[in-house]
Amino acid sequence: MRQRLRDPITGLLFVLPMLVLFLIFRIFPTLGAAGMSLTDWKISGEWSFVGADNYARLLDDPNFLASLRVTLVYVAVYVPLVVLAALGTALLLNAVVFMRGLFRGMLFLPYVTSFVLAGVVWKWIYEYNGLLNGLLAKADVAPVKFLEESSLVLPALALVSAWKGFGYSMLILLAGLKSIPGSYLEAARVDGANAWQRFRRIVLPLLRPALFFVLVIETITAFQTFDTIYVMTGGGPAKASYTLIYGIYDQGFKFFDFGYAATLGIVLFALVLVVSLIQRRLLDRGER
Repeated sequence: MRQRLRDPITGLLFVLPMLVLFLIFRIFPTLGAAGMSLTDWKISGEWSFVGADNYARLLDDPNFLASLRVTLVYVAVYVPLVVLAALGTALLLNAVVFMRGLFRGMLFLPYVTSFVLAGVVWKWIYEYNGLLNGLLAKADVAPVKFLEESSLVLPALALVSAWKGFGYSMLILLAGLKSIPGSYLEAARVDGANAWQRFRRIVLPLLRPALFFVLVIETITAFQTFDTIYVMTGGGPAKASYTLIYGIYDQGFKFFDFGYAATLGIVLFALVLVVSLIQRRLLDRGER
């Protein structure tokens, strides 16, 4: 019995420091936020129990309903964009033989830059007299107000976030591509399968675990996007980029309504969980 328990106990000791940090900085704050959402918590530390009043307040809050719609639209635009960019660049890097490390570093470079710095640079690019409109003017195209049009602001912000964040997912997918045995692809090539058939029948099924990880990570990232929006639009124009996470910031750090801010955070947590489970179910169905 002692010999049988030695390996699990040894493994537990190795992961214990990270497990303790995870409990302190992830689980306990989440439980604390769930409890705070049932209270009217003031900045002074005084609080009173209000039960489900904060959740009932959500249904009558037009800002919440609008921010929920904006968040879902942003996620629907950002996630396919960043996953396709990561998958495309991973496939290209997997095929490159010459100077592969240099190309990998160049494509990963935006990921290590600051969100604030990226937002400032891209805000200048998107401005009415900025770089992008300057290029459009040379092509005799009228200037476009990318950050001042309600219909354009979310795609513009999603493009910036995708440019900034696709490098991490690219490396995950590239590692997944490297794990696929070359003999599978060579056998398919000998059997006459073209590039699309090899990708669809061999690469994509074997890449599904890495793809699921990327989808979940990027979905969570999309729901939590704040820095870019704060720097570039401040939730405007006319709250066209006012997301749930921005609403949490306003309620908590502008109006100091911590109970209601915690309620929005719990709703955001539940929304991310549901979307992740749906993604998992869809990918599991594709494996059958």
